[in-house]
Amino acid sequence: MNAPALWRAPAPLLLASASATRRDLLASAGLPVETAPARIDERALEAEGGALAPLELARRLARAKAEEVAARHPGRVVIGADQVLECEGRVFHKPADLAAAHAHLARLQGRTHQLHSAVAITRDGAAEDFVETARLTMRPLDAAAIDAYLRLAGAAVTTSVGAYQLEGLGIHLFERVEGDHSTILGLPLTPLLARLRGMGLLAF
Repeated sequence: MNAPALWRAPAPLLLASASATRRDLLASAGLPVETAPARIDERALEAEGGALAPLELARRLARAKAEEVAARHPGRVVIGADQVLECEGRVFHKPADLAAAHAHLARLQGRTHQLHSAVAITRDGAAEDFVETARLTMRPLDAAAIDAYLRLAGAAVTTSVGAYQLEGLGIHLFERVEGDHSTILGLPLTPLLARLRGMGLLAF
């Protein structure tokens, strides 16, 4: 079945993100998708949120992205998504460089962290959102092991909140992964499709 037969809205789904991974997840599910990165200051929104729990922070950011893009593209079905990494109560952001990535991994090694992946869907002024969480346990790593990984993975690690891509070399860092793969990649696909189906946007 091709995308036009599956997707029932007159225009393609609009993803409020420049993430190639999220776009590819939607496309692999047969959905026609366009991207329009949200124009928001994530750190400012985080500061305004005060003492929001990490899960609620992810929800707030996803919703802000969807609403900002929907305001610029009325009538479109818009998906906003955000992912927050939490380890022992601390929120991690994308590392600025390889030195920051090393510090990230030094904090995460030997511990279990959570990836809260939030999605917000807006359509004709109405919005709904949800959050899925995955738990990942990183194996103990000394400084030499972290250095070896960073040499192999390179600057790509700075594009991820955890300084790893589980679908690539990052898999070597872990001893246990609990959660749906698409949740780990930042877009929980099964619950998203269920909601789009409930909105009458999918053929089956």
